[in-house]
Amino acid sequence: MNTAASPATSASEINVAIPLGDTYIEKDTPAFIRTVLALFSGGFATFSLLYCVQPMMPVLSREFSINAAQSSLILSVATAMLAIGLLITGPISDRLGRKSVMVFSLFSAALFTIASAFMPSWEGVLVTRAFVGLSLSGLAAVAMTYLSEEIHPQHIGLAMGLYIGGNAIGGMSGRLITGVLSDYVSWHTALSIMGLISLASACVFWKILPPSRNFSARPLNARSLLEGFVLQFRDAGLPWLFLEGFLLMGAFVTLFNYIGYRLLADPYNLSQAVVGLFSVVYLSGIYSSAKVGALADKLGRRNVLWAVIVLMLAGLALTLFSPLAVVLIGVIMFTFGFFGAHSVASSWIGRRAVKAKGQAASLYLFSYYVGSSIAGTGGGFFWHYAGWNGIGMFIGVLLLLALGAALKLARVPPLAANVQV
Repeated sequence: MNTAASPATSASEINVAIPLGDTYIEKDTPAFIRTVLALFSGGFATFSLLYCVQPMMPVLSREFSINAAQSSLILSVATAMLAIGLLITGPISDRLGRKSVMVFSLFSAALFTIASAFMPSWEGVLVTRAFVGLSLSGLAAVAMTYLSEEIHPQHIGLAMGLYIGGNAIGGMSGRLITGVLSDYVSWHTALSIMGLISLASACVFWKILPPSRNFSARPLNARSLLEGFVLQFRDAGLPWLFLEGFLLMGAFVTLFNYIGYRLLADPYNLSQAVVGLFSVVYLSGIYSSAKVGALADKLGRRNVLWAVIVLMLAGLALTLFSPLAVVLIGVIMFTFGFFGAHSVASSWIGRRAVKAKGQAASLYLFSYYVGSSIAGTGGGFFWHYAGWNGIGMFIGVLLLLALGAALKLARVPPLAANVQV
């Protein structure tokens, strides 16, 4: 099976539902730079708002007298509502357009985050966090589709990797800022600061993102939505990519949900600020998302995905040891592998989806965030009953299943001859 793309492959040979001609955004052009900067900014805001609460979980456990699994709900309710919203906002963007949906999403999420900072009760915090997740679904569902429609197919992997790099910086910055600030100011103040930073990012996104040139509106009705969803599951590869998103994100969120509890306890006894600084491991994800994405463009996604999952397994194994330096190296390897795997899988969605690309992206991310919600909270039971060894066993099972899915994907035929997938 030939999975390597020929340099001479023309746009007309690529079996994807993107208009042909000179409307693609080419690499190294001003439009490409504006696009990746805007999506980088949008990804930064999305993931900083979504994950800024993660290092605060031990603080919230003390503040509201709740256990680790209950505290994890501050993230899980947001990711659950985000997942539900993905099934709605993706199809809405197929009707109304990409940019308007993404802009509204970012501004709404920032405002709900500021509102959550003023909630006096745990129930109020969870309600506003649910609205944050629902709002963020607008950008999360549409960004991948926008890139797959507007960027030249030969450069989608790089562009997607840079977007996911913004996700990684946002996830790192959100965790870092709130993790450190929680030692010096209240969690209310920390969340307010994150909301204001994200408002600024939303403004940048709104001003510099180029309007869609390859978007074609589709009618929004129940029958077309159902047909679009059914279409994705008839593909030989897309359902496996949806499963991949569920497993990879479930593993990733579980590790970062409970690593803080481990580092605050014996034998490490680190401060909340130092645990917050632990988020710098996301720098490895920022590098890997673009690097592995570009490598997948060159070698083929089927040849790269399984390898970065193996790297995640190796990193997880290192976290089971006691020396802090070994644990840190393991988390870096795990993070590098995760963002590389997500970059490959998400760009693969845009290449395999022939029609209703917004719905295909929505289904992938729906699976991705359902994995975050279910595994992220479910891992708390393994933490309570078996400590970090229990977490390692739980994540290890998820990654072995993800590796099996990746090997299955490696045997799925490409959509057309001479197309690198």
